[in-house]
Amino acid sequence: MNYSSKTILTRVKLVIPMLLLTLVLSAQNNEAYENAKKEITQTYGTFLIMFEVFPEHALAGAWETFKQLASPDNAISPKYRELIQLAVASQIPCVYCVYFHTAAAKAFGATDAEIEEAVAHGAQTRYWSMVIQGSQMEFKEFKAEMDAAMKYMSEKSGK
Repeated sequence: MNYSSKTILTRVKLVIPMLLLTLVLSAQNNEAYENAKKEITQTYGTFLIMFEVFPEHALAGAWETFKQLASPDNAISPKYRELIQLAVASQIPCVYCVYFHTAAAKAFGATDAEIEEAVAHGAQTRYWSMVIQGSQMEFKEFKAEMDAAMKYMSEKSGK
């Protein structure tokens, strides 16, 4: 191939900014990673392995989401949030998540009875989901029936 000096100069002008941008983004990702790692360590007293195995370039974003969902400003209190997550983890099933969310629920004041009940509610939801899905009932019919039942129950309770 025979490139003119103008073609080569044009390509160099395109490549250099791309390389510089890559270097800047890499430095920003590294700084964001190090900041996230520092916050995680300050929060848990160690850099937990679940974060260590996460891709470095994506950790800062994942940590930010993790923090936001654990914020004390959330509508769901930490104890109930952990009980919900425990019920879901039990149904996935994920032994790691079950362990973590059980420990976290207890740390936020959940009793053994609340933990057992949360898991049982998760199991009940799974059970009835299988029954309803497996029977292939019509969703519109199901929804109308549930709406009527909820209205009846609400009126009956006075709420």
